[in-house]
Amino acid sequence: MALKPPAPGAEALRQAILSGELAENGRLLPERALAQRLSVSRAQLRGILDDLASDGLVFRRHGQGTFLQPPPVQGAERLGALAQRVSPHDLMEVRLDLEPALAAHAAERGRAEDKVRLAQLSKATRSAADAASYERADDLFHYKIAQMAGNAVFLTLFEEIRSLRQAADWTRVRQDVLGVDEISRISDAHTTICDAICAGQSEAARLAMRAHLEQVWQTLGRAEG
Repeated sequence: MALKPPAPGAEALRQAILSGELAENGRLLPERALAQRLSVSRAQLRGILDDLASDGLVFRRHGQGTFLQPPPVQGAERLGALAQRVSPHDLMEVRLDLEPALAAHAAERGRAEDKVRLAQLSKATRSAADAASYERADDLFHYKIAQMAGNAVFLTLFEEIRSLRQAADWTRVRQDVLGVDEISRISDAHTTICDAICAGQSEAARLAMRAHLEQVWQTLGRAEG
């Protein structure tokens, strides 16, 4: 069913784009088709998309398009075979080395607007209604920190790990043990990480991220048991 054109105004356009009705498998329609469906010029559409990307609400990837969630790493299909050879322990070992460093860099390099968005994402993990909603909010929170680190190589490494986790379907396994109390406890750790990053306290952010990942590893360990 065709989407009814929104009322004039940037906010109406933003909400129409974010609704998901103009996306296929999380990827927005091509710009020409998107502009036609929204009854706007491509220049106006690009301005809205620029603002949404700056807010961390859409993600652009050259050659792949614009996504409503962090996009898959390029060449992700090759990760399927690797995912069959690595264990959750292997992935957590790498995350424990990489993500505390990302948090420290984010504290040093994150812009004011990035920190505002990170605080919103942190709050979203706490208000998640169920495990599936929490996992999406958690994914966006960690991805934003990787972006804020300001290093394309670090971000690519993070995306590889993220894609491996998805290929192995460990997210579904973790959802099986995530109850309301567990989500609240892990979200408290997000708040601690966010506060350190927003205060520009790199070492505190590093330590908070490591403690959080160790907590996540304990949760995943129970899921395996």
